[in-house]
Amino acid sequence: MIVMTFKGWRVEAVEFYEGLQADNTKTYWEQHKSVYEQSVKRPMEELLAELADDFGTGRMFRPYRDVRFSKDKTPYKTYCAAHLPGGYISFSADELFVGSGLYRPEPDQLQRYRAAVDDGKSGPELESIVARLRKGGYEVGAHEVLKSAPKGYPKDHPRIELLNQKGIVMSKSWSVGAWLGTRKAKDRVVACLDAARPLNAWLERQVG
Repeated sequence: MIVMTFKGWRVEAVEFYEGLQADNTKTYWEQHKSVYEQSVKRPMEELLAELADDFGTGRMFRPYRDVRFSKDKTPYKTYCAAHLPGGYISFSADELFVGSGLYRPEPDQLQRYRAAVDDGKSGPELESIVARLRKGGYEVGAHEVLKSAPKGYPKDHPRIELLNQKGIVMSKSWSVGAWLGTRKAKDRVVACLDAARPLNAWLERQVG
């Protein structure tokens, strides 16, 4: 049995996405598909296989863009991304990105999130988690933030920043460098996903 071992993304993977950014066409894709398969897709599959025991089974997203309702008709994503129960990973010509949390919640999830932020016990608990994450160098925010307090909550609420967020996500990104072609890439992914555990545990208890 062949054991797949993640060794990072080599320079060929970076060059593949640099080329795709410059020429996002079917012709380029077909001419370089073998590079994508071996230097981009395979390392991501190897990484997900190694992360499965600790963070759950991951799934790669398709490399094709959904252009049906977009003015931008370029056919391919200029990054490789994957989702797993413990978080999200993406790699491009510019960076490695790792994130985790509550992203684009459903209305009922958002309602439970805000109720928990408002609560006198679970709210300060989340504040403490967020403070530790930021102290550790992680970004904490949301894909969308209200400009004023959500309906039913006072503008001077002690946790208004968290209430205004439509969800909560922690993340970190690293600019591409020689380290990306080594096991250090996995180390950084694991460190970020481990750091997200308290946030995800809070979300599981309060939001579900």
